[in-house]
Amino acid sequence: MASEEDLILIGLVVALLPNNNHNKKQKIKRKRSKWVKQWLHRQTHNNLINELRLEPDDYRNYLRLKEEIYTELLGLVFQIIQKEDTIMRQAITPHERLTSTLRFLVTGRNYEDLKFSTGISAHALGKIIPETRRAIFDVLQENYCKFPRTRQEWEQIGLDFENRWQFPNCLGAVDGKHVRIVPPAGSGSYYYNYKQFHSIVLMGIANSNYELILFDVGTNGRVSDGGVINNTSFYKALLNEKLNLPPINHRNNLPYVFIGDEAVALRKDFLKPYSERELNVDRSNFNKRLSRARRIIKMFLAY
Repeated sequence: MASEEDLILIGLVVALLPNNNHNKKQKIKRKRSKWVKQWLHRQTHNNLINELRLEPDDYRNYLRLKEEIYTELLGLVFQIIQKEDTIMRQAITPHERLTSTLRFLVTGRNYEDLKFSTGISAHALGKIIPETRRAIFDVLQENYCKFPRTRQEWEQIGLDFENRWQFPNCLGAVDGKHVRIVPPAGSGSYYYNYKQFHSIVLMGIANSNYELILFDVGTNGRVSDGGVINNTSFYKALLNEKLNLPPINHRNNLPYVFIGDEAVALRKDFLKPYSERELNVDRSNFNKRLSRARRIIKMFLAY
């Protein structure tokens, strides 16, 4: 058993160790050696964007938007993401915030890597990008991902499918996309899909004009495609008849339907292609028509 002198000695040794709490507090209080690194301060990203304006194809490839669309988006989010200058430094502009966020979405690069091309520190990007993404979602969701609420809106979608793609009574094309991710630590095969990579699933519904009317994201990639759609709030509302769908098209006396691939369950309001083993001439023609109408969502999710 240690004597009283031994305990006192042990206490002194622990107190003098370099990782003790006192030294930790002193480390936290250490002053910055510089406020901004010089190469970050030069803001080279703005110069690159200005140069790309002279090459429209490169500009569109860099931000995945035409300049006029980018300008419109910047105008929508400007007031939301604008910050005030202080006596210590100028705020990062809305233009810099938006272009950095778009590059993050386009490339999927981490903040440490993105700071070299944007001229913004990784710490600042960790605050800027989530704020800007939320602002983009808030200003676009009502007008650019508007889910139909009335029977008249659903009927218009069905009429548009008939006129544009010659597939009557269709209310939307449904499909999913596996978005590749780095899985969380300890998740095992929870996100590992049949394509042999880790993913979460983006499920979307598009109208005849290549516009999303609904999307659902977050289901782990291990779940089958049929299971993914079963987990969506859309499918649950469809089963419970809470979507306010028109019961029948009075011009042809047939019900309105959604269309999907082989993974979805066949229902009176959900069509899928015939199996290859069951094809005849009529069924093959139906599959071609269905595939032609479904190409909308397939092309949308291909980006």
